[in-house]
Amino acid sequence: MTTQHAMNSPTGRARALSRRRVLLAGGAIIGAGAAFSGAGYGRAAPPVNKVLPTGFAVDAPWHAAAARAGFQAKSATVNGVQFSFREGPANGPALILLHAQQMDWFSYSRVLPTLAKSFHVFDIDYQGHGTTRVPNGYPMTAHRIGADLAAFLESVVGEPAYLTGNSSGGLLTVWLAANRADLVKATVLEDPPLFSSEYPRIKKTIAYRDFASSDKAVRHPVDDFLLFWINDSREFFDQNVFPGSSVVLTEAVKAQRLIRPGQPVELDIVGNDMIRLFLRGMDHQYDPRFGSAFYRGTWNRGFDHAEALSKISVPSLLLHANFSWTDGDILYGAMDQNDADQAMSLLRNGTYRRIDAEHVTHLDKPDEFLSITQQFFAAHP
Repeated sequence: MTTQHAMNSPTGRARALSRRRVLLAGGAIIGAGAAFSGAGYGRAAPPVNKVLPTGFAVDAPWHAAAARAGFQAKSATVNGVQFSFREGPANGPALILLHAQQMDWFSYSRVLPTLAKSFHVFDIDYQGHGTTRVPNGYPMTAHRIGADLAAFLESVVGEPAYLTGNSSGGLLTVWLAANRADLVKATVLEDPPLFSSEYPRIKKTIAYRDFASSDKAVRHPVDDFLLFWINDSREFFDQNVFPGSSVVLTEAVKAQRLIRPGQPVELDIVGNDMIRLFLRGMDHQYDPRFGSAFYRGTWNRGFDHAEALSKISVPSLLLHANFSWTDGDILYGAMDQNDADQAMSLLRNGTYRRIDAEHVTHLDKPDEFLSITQQFFAAHP
């Protein structure tokens, strides 16, 4: 699950949006008198001498910083899956990064340069995301995705690795640690939706409302999920930005595609890092069957969270981000305190850390994420 925690339900989403200060900065497109400014979750961008063609002004420095740190785009076909990933220089032990749902490798751009100094980083677009491609009919289940990720670790990484995964990536990290401990040295579980994403409990989460769009797109196939999602969410945009703002966003997407054909959109008019990269992740990259599987309760089929956690023997840190309640009993976040406490009671070698951050902590509080992650992995060589 991912920034869908920030983008749903008319009444609940309005309160959540107010808490997160998620605004669209639309001066260039909307005109005078209708400008919005984004609070921004990321830190200041690094200096850049050359704007790379892979990004517009806001994100170009982060593309450049990753390139300067030695990251290269690579692909590898394993078990019929054509994995797309970014690999850094071999400056230490292997470290696997598994992003949140509806995002891609670039969500880690703020932490990649620092991690590359002491790790051999593999930043993977897992199945259903980024430019990774799967065979027709590929089952979007934790078991199948996890098994093929394990095969990737065996054949491409080739050594036991540190793993950190956010949201759905955190669930996949749990799967790998529980089922393939031989491939895992230690894990940081970055705000995974443990227990809350299991069916039917998921129906009481804000994420479930977002997954309804994914399921609708699967039942009535669409060619362009991003534009479909924007249109399907127009009530949200009308109420929380301004009436007709979904039309502005749609036109902005179309315009950038003309300017940068073949590249995922990075809309400078969206001032919030998290939402901007969320939109990037859905642009001709995200497979709505992934979200639909959560909506229908099939993604976790055969993957019992409590059983998996009890099987994990490697050192694991559970990083728990902010959560709240909306509409009375709808969980806004990945886990409530009871979920986190239950997880810790099952982890045999677990450490708990609460962080005052949004769901994608490595994007909201990158420096804190780096400090916590590096210290934990250093303590478990």
